[in-house]
Amino acid sequence: MKYTNKDIRNILVAGHSGCGKTTLVEALLYTTSSDMQRMGTVQDGNTVCDFEPEECKRKVSLSTAIAPVEYNGTKLNLMDAPGLFDFELGVHEAISAAESVLITISARSGVTVGAEKAFHLAEKYKKSKIVFVNKTDLENANYYKILENLKTKFGPSICPCVVPVRKPDGTMLYINLFSQKAFEYQGGKPIQVPMPDMAHRLDGLITAMSEAVAETDDALMEKFFSGESFTTEEIVNGLAKGCRMGTITPVFCGSAVNLHGLDMLLYNLKELLPSPAEVEPMLAETQNGEPAELRCSEQEPVAAYVFKTVADPFVGKLSYIKVVSGTLNHDTALVNARTGETERIGKLLYVRGKKQQETDCIGAGDIGAATKLSQAQTGDTLCDASRVVQLPKPTFPNPTLSMALHVMKKGDEAKIGAALARLVEEDPTLQYRVDQETGQQIITGLGEQHLDVTVAKLKSKFGVDVELSVPRIAYRESLRKKCKAQGRHKKQTGGHGQFGDVWIEFEPCDSETLVFEEKVFGGSVPKNYFPAVEKGLRQAVEHGVLAGYPVVGLKATLLDGSYHPVDSSEMAFVMAAKLAYKAALPQAGPVLLEPVGALKAHIPNDNTGDIMGEVTKRRGRVLGMEPDADGLQVVEAEVPMAEMQDFTTFMRQLTQGRGHFSYEFVRYEPLPEHLANGVIEEAKKLHTEEEETL
Repeated sequence: MKYTNKDIRNILVAGHSGCGKTTLVEALLYTTSSDMQRMGTVQDGNTVCDFEPEECKRKVSLSTAIAPVEYNGTKLNLMDAPGLFDFELGVHEAISAAESVLITISARSGVTVGAEKAFHLAEKYKKSKIVFVNKTDLENANYYKILENLKTKFGPSICPCVVPVRKPDGTMLYINLFSQKAFEYQGGKPIQVPMPDMAHRLDGLITAMSEAVAETDDALMEKFFSGESFTTEEIVNGLAKGCRMGTITPVFCGSAVNLHGLDMLLYNLKELLPSPAEVEPMLAETQNGEPAELRCSEQEPVAAYVFKTVADPFVGKLSYIKVVSGTLNHDTALVNARTGETERIGKLLYVRGKKQQETDCIGAGDIGAATKLSQAQTGDTLCDASRVVQLPKPTFPNPTLSMALHVMKKGDEAKIGAALARLVEEDPTLQYRVDQETGQQIITGLGEQHLDVTVAKLKSKFGVDVELSVPRIAYRESLRKKCKAQGRHKKQTGGHGQFGDVWIEFEPCDSETLVFEEKVFGGSVPKNYFPAVEKGLRQAVEHGVLAGYPVVGLKATLLDGSYHPVDSSEMAFVMAAKLAYKAALPQAGPVLLEPVGALKAHIPNDNTGDIMGEVTKRRGRVLGMEPDADGLQVVEAEVPMAEMQDFTTFMRQLTQGRGHFSYEFVRYEPLPEHLANGVIEEAKKLHTEEEETL
């Protein structure tokens, strides 16, 4: 069934891990679907949204799943996003396709970091918000404490709409503050019961809700101050207006497992949240760099936004699409605004978990998927050729935890690059590179679980078995004092011999690469051999004398030497230069250098002292601190790269997931002597292992 843009609600379901998001979506599907015989559970691994093998195995959501719910002529496109911070890519993908955010909170855990982040993300992107307090039927649930915490953290926009009451026998009642009616649930069905005695609490809740409604309209404000009560219709219309303006965040409650309060939630998802046709036009940019407004209308030229990509080796590439304007038809050609190339739209699908239903078209404001778009990536805009525009590129969390990959089975080396390219296309928070310094294959992600799941996908989807290890640090070597040495290469081989003789002075300098000069007088070394001397030195500095790391900050000056008119050659002078290098460097005060990077840690104000202490503990230097735009503090420091391996985990634990950081290489600095010996021994051990392998 095709829905008009006014009858669609695109809703991101977000919150902390374990708050019951997937169970809530499953319950809403079960409540509204006639074809669902039983409601799946996360524990049994049979929910609609957690269908990936790794999700069933780990019993947790790892990526965003789409689950359309059809309710009273309205299509609610629910996007169930992961709550684990290692997989918060899903939240950032789905927010671009949603007009609203359903923030789920566990009545057992309260207002956790995941709920805070979901609320602030909705505020950042100006999305309407609704809060659902789940698991209110648990014995240790305290809804009113959670309500106070919500008001403390998020301000006066919090507006209770449904509240729970526990009877002496443990039965849960739910009070609809709109109609001031009480309901008990049996088998998921609401049964109206007499209003319980709530003393003055009910009056206070109704007054708070009425005051929020009155703020949305001058006529309602006058009625409120005159002491008149609002009708249910006036409350719903006022809340809907405030919700769409962002000034009201309605709060509902219930139990997804026992199907409590879902009828009231469904009704208000439809009535209070905006359709794609009711929000402000999306701002895009033309090819000339001029702004353009995209209105959600089927009469407009087609513009579709790719907000998620799935790369499967068996099914093929699947691009999840939000149709921003126009009607997207199958077997049509659209222009990819990023590449300028034409993409042929093949099969179009409506997706419900892992189930796919083929369709001829997807209307304005709706969400679907397209198969086998060869060039399209997450964040691309596909447009009609008559109006080529680019919607803003999405911003994703910055991956900070790097590990080295080691293929377990010989022969899989060729497969690993192609497999990871597919996974990186699917997951923009995953990075893959080959470190030119160490030769290791490095993957970088958001955390340990993120990389662990990536390894599991490599094996299950692509048949590549790998293990992870801590990446090697790319150290450097340099020298501290000036030194001069002779390099003399002489060899007799029966015919022409080999002869090259040089005196070279080595000294420190500020260059990253070798600086070569010559100060030869009298032709002791002919000019045509100068390039050979330089070539020999450039080959030599690739390996230092301490641990075999490249040498930087070295200036070499050719001072003198000798040659043989018959036996001298370029190769002989290359060898002579290397001999001079090997003779001089041990006498020139060789030193190991370690990479140092700039750290910018964005953390809550309460954690600034802890982070400064940790930086010092990791041999770093705090450079300063300044306030961040999102209410956090930015601590700037310089820290050796060798001390940063577990910093991602430390930050997650210290800030409970609220903080984040960036780290970029700045320069090399001398490694303290008490640490240098360990690095040298490790390098020798590695070199021995490599020789044994060969």
